[in-house]
Amino acid sequence: MLRFSPDVEIEFVDREKGIRQIYDFAERGMRTPLIVFGPEGCGKSAWLRQSAEILRENGYEVLYIDLFYKEFTAMVNIKEVINRLSQTIAEVADVSAIKIIDVVISIVIDMIKRYKMRKIAVLIDEIFQAIGLDKAETYVKTLLNLIEYPPASYENIVIIMTTSEGVSRWRIGRHRWADISPMWNMSREGFEILYMKIPGEKPSYEEVWRITGGNPFMTSLLYLNRWDHKKIIEKIIREKALSRDFINKWRRWLEIIIKDIDFVSETDFPEDLRRELIERNLIIYDLYPRNKDLWIDDPPPEKDLEIGVGRYVAWQTPLHREAVRKALESP
Repeated sequence: MLRFSPDVEIEFVDREKGIRQIYDFAERGMRTPLIVFGPEGCGKSAWLRQSAEILRENGYEVLYIDLFYKEFTAMVNIKEVINRLSQTIAEVADVSAIKIIDVVISIVIDMIKRYKMRKIAVLIDEIFQAIGLDKAETYVKTLLNLIEYPPASYENIVIIMTTSEGVSRWRIGRHRWADISPMWNMSREGFEILYMKIPGEKPSYEEVWRITGGNPFMTSLLYLNRWDHKKIIEKIIREKALSRDFINKWRRWLEIIIKDIDFVSETDFPEDLRRELIERNLIIYDLYPRNKDLWIDDPPPEKDLEIGVGRYVAWQTPLHREAVRKALESP
């Protein structure tokens, strides 16, 4: 069960292909860490938590760490490991995400060398948002070394990290220290299953799909705000700093991409604005081809401008596009 809102828990739904991929990782292990990126709130954390359960069922000793909220789950048989993580996380006021990662790496080394554990999984949620891009490359290389140059022999290691941070995949990808795969919002079919499980009165499925694009987190926010999408739009405007200065500086270009987000990929589109849109997590740039083998779970449609998905670029969700539209209309 996954917490959809403070008062609603929903059984993990859809993501059948994504779940099958975890079973495949469990069987084969990994040659490099896997970094999964995608829109904020698309379901990466839910998938990662479900992955922890599947890997445990398949004989793995599992460490799941949410660096953003400084939470962890240790599915291991050694109490000393659990106690060590508990003590580290308990020092929340004084502990940085960097220290937590350092402790996790030290624990994994002990799990391999001291405790002779044969199958180990390390799942780290929102790693780059927590530790910062300047540290990202160093820690990905360190985690790769655990796979390539372990302190003792092992059977399989699975290391998966997720991020919503828009720039990290280029920083990491240039070194080939990790496999990098995107995850998208839920498919129409899967999102309909989620929609049907949401209690109470609600707008039609088509309306909720149109304003969320299948993003489960945005859907939960709408539910908590009694389906008032205007409140969510105002929240995005504030969080993404869509100030009057920003809007006036880029008005001409923003008005163009409201209609067709793919224009961001055109050669004459301002590079400074493209970078701003990526860094503010307003868009996903340079979408992978829709080859299913390249994606975790199902890819987005080839192009669906109604929900803000272009062939090469997409809005994080339709609500992000509407926040820009609203900011453009403000006096």
